[in-house]
Amino acid sequence: MARERRGIDMALGTPGYPETAVDIIEAANDAIRTGKNQYVFPPGDLRLREHIATTLPVPTDPETELTVTVGATEALFLALHALIDPGDEVVLLDPGYEQFKSAITFAGGVPRYVPLYAPDWRFDPAELASAFNSRTRVVLLNSPGNPTGRVLTRQELDLIAESAERWDATVICDEVYSGFLFDGRGQTSIAEVPGLAERSVLVGSFSKSHAISGWRLGFLRADATRTTAMRRVQELTTNGAPGPLQAAVGLAAGSADLRTASEEMGRRRDFALEIFTGMGMKISPPEGGCFLLADIGPLTGGRADGRAFTLELLDATGVVVVPAAPSFADPDRGAQYVRIAFNRPFELLHEVERRVRGFRPSGQ
Repeated sequence: MARERRGIDMALGTPGYPETAVDIIEAANDAIRTGKNQYVFPPGDLRLREHIATTLPVPTDPETELTVTVGATEALFLALHALIDPGDEVVLLDPGYEQFKSAITFAGGVPRYVPLYAPDWRFDPAELASAFNSRTRVVLLNSPGNPTGRVLTRQELDLIAESAERWDATVICDEVYSGFLFDGRGQTSIAEVPGLAERSVLVGSFSKSHAISGWRLGFLRADATRTTAMRRVQELTTNGAPGPLQAAVGLAAGSADLRTASEEMGRRRDFALEIFTGMGMKISPPEGGCFLLADIGPLTGGRADGRAFTLELLDATGVVVVPAAPSFADPDRGAQYVRIAFNRPFELLHEVERRVRGFRPSGQ
């Protein structure tokens, strides 16, 4: 239906902004032409690992504490399979990135959800503490969060550290959106927090920040012991990410203007908020990332059916958003929400504004 309606995709996080840096593309072409087309050392191109180390908030040994992966997806896979056994429990925040649940269960783990509460998507400290027990092995975080846009505060991370220390749990944090922070906000990485730093596994990616999602390049940062365990899993799966693409990013990643990209992404967030709150949706402004988590209840008269709404919006306007219910442990709790990606060119956002102007769901 989306193709038939010449739909505008505002659902997936595939970058429409920023643009891929020309220097990175040229470096990839050069790497291929000059013969860098064979296997590389499984943990990754050393020059790329050295570059990644310079971008992290804490000193990191690129030889023993960094591993290049096939996107953040493989990074998460390696971390969970190295750190949990069947039946072990993993604490995670709800709502969250829907792939987390699948990755945990695929590794044999059991999710233990800590609810986040609208409108600002924060957890209750007592509910966080009660989620831990003797079977807890891992805490899985995402900051800035998908789909909420929340950036975990130092106070929240300190609370997580208290429970992680008490129950000797490793803390994995997907920080792939850390390059996009808004309103002058900074981010505290788990690698910086006492109580978390020594038990932390940081997941990163170049997909969104450098607009190379098709290259599938991510990374893991952890202490040498955990890194060794995760690399053993990698040797039995992909055995390494694409060599010429790693070489290209290692040579040219610094050419991407990440500060400007973050500022420009903030402008896109503001415009997307204007468009969709103008329709009648209720949205807490995201603190980082590239998604809006929009409550359609005010627009639909309280009818909680995100899927029906997305289909009606697509049919009437050709604009594609996605139901957010799969991001919630209990889909009924997320039935009144949709997720909207705003990492798009301004000209496309203006077209979205034109198309949705005056749209009202049936019955309104």
